[in-house]
Amino acid sequence: MRKIAADTHAHTIASGHAYSTIKEMAKAARDKGLAGMALTEHAPKMPGTCHRFYFENLKVIPRNMDGVELFFGAELNIMDEKGTLDLPDGLLKELDIVIASIHGPCYGKSRSREENTKAYLNVMQNPYVDIIGHPDDGRFPVCYEDLVKGAKESGKLLEVNNSSLRPNGFRENARENIREMLKYCEKYGACVTFGSDAHVDVDAGNFCYIEQIIDELQFPEELIATTSVEKLKTYLHHFR
Repeated sequence: MRKIAADTHAHTIASGHAYSTIKEMAKAARDKGLAGMALTEHAPKMPGTCHRFYFENLKVIPRNMDGVELFFGAELNIMDEKGTLDLPDGLLKELDIVIASIHGPCYGKSRSREENTKAYLNVMQNPYVDIIGHPDDGRFPVCYEDLVKGAKESGKLLEVNNSSLRPNGFRENARENIREMLKYCEKYGACVTFGSDAHVDVDAGNFCYIEQIIDELQFPEELIATTSVEKLKTYLHHFR
């Protein structure tokens, strides 16, 4: 039986459009039996989120609550095909965990498949980015073979995002895209991480839709970074 020990993508009220506090999220993670929980607030270019000062002050928060190891970081916004991000490297270096994602309000209208792929590949060159967040949205098409090869070469984790797979989700063709990505991950030996993308405590550690696809594809457990907290840490720049 596969055991998932950590959730690497979740938000609190600090992100502006989420609904639970840090303590509520930690308690929810404990209740789900998780050993680790990442709280990755939206970076400053996302409308309504917290200021850069929030990320500069994360050092004051305890890293263990309710017996759950907490990782505090950011979900950065990829701004363009050059891989421009909305927090500086000097700050990213200090964060426990860093996700980089494409969001429409920040990236703008979709570019070509080649340009979107280039955006991800350029971001992978940043030593402080640990995870590529929800690269599954058909509104921003990518070449999954090139994406996976880039992640393998750069040592980045590709996220399988539970929220993307919701039946009422807004990301297009996510199920088909995730299946394609996972097939290439198995082919090239690239590791993935599981993120609930929870915006409320009841959704913390929720991987129900991910598990369906993983089981369908019989995806190798050794390519899942979140089966233990210690395994996850080997992929996070802050702990290397």
